[in-house]
Amino acid sequence: MSSAVSNELPAASAGGDASAESVSLVVRHRVRAGAQPAYERWLAETMRVAAGFPGHQGVHVVRPAAGGADYTIVVRFASCEEATRWHQSAERAHLIEAVRPQLEVAEQVSVGAGIDYWFPSEHGAAGEPPMKPPAWKQWLITTSVIWPLTMVVPWAFGPVFKALPVLGVYGVEHGVLAAVIVALVVWVIMPRYTQLVHGWLFRKE
Repeated sequence: MSSAVSNELPAASAGGDASAESVSLVVRHRVRAGAQPAYERWLAETMRVAAGFPGHQGVHVVRPAAGGADYTIVVRFASCEEATRWHQSAERAHLIEAVRPQLEVAEQVSVGAGIDYWFPSEHGAAGEPPMKPPAWKQWLITTSVIWPLTMVVPWAFGPVFKALPVLGVYGVEHGVLAAVIVALVVWVIMPRYTQLVHGWLFRKE
């Protein structure tokens, strides 16, 4: 296994300015057979340390299916600069050095902006490139989350707008509803939903 670790943060995928929006640092690890308990302890410590860095917005872990070995860890930061600070930190370098004996191959790191972290790529078979869920499945999952929220959230906030008329002003009301829906999608629903349907997302049709 290669022992080199690059301190250069990979470029974000096309489609957004990584310096101007939330950035997800996507790390892929293939864990050696029998090393999963030790790796899980390492992962818990790494998540704790990362949470102490400025701009940290949360972690989403996609664990392998039964018998699998591939982990995908998505660490979100408010900006590319803050993601770079974590990626190049002495704390992370120490943690990566500690986990080397538990990994079958060197870690893979990529950067995504915006909603990329909802559908991270997954390791393929040996020698194959990482797999990405089909675009139609990503569209279907995203729509199935946002559609009901656009009906439920406005109804739930009806009493709030009546009690606070200033929030019900045209434009302001839409902004409040949009902010609530996006927050629910990003931080509450999607991390759990994508893990629930993980097998279907990556199943070859």
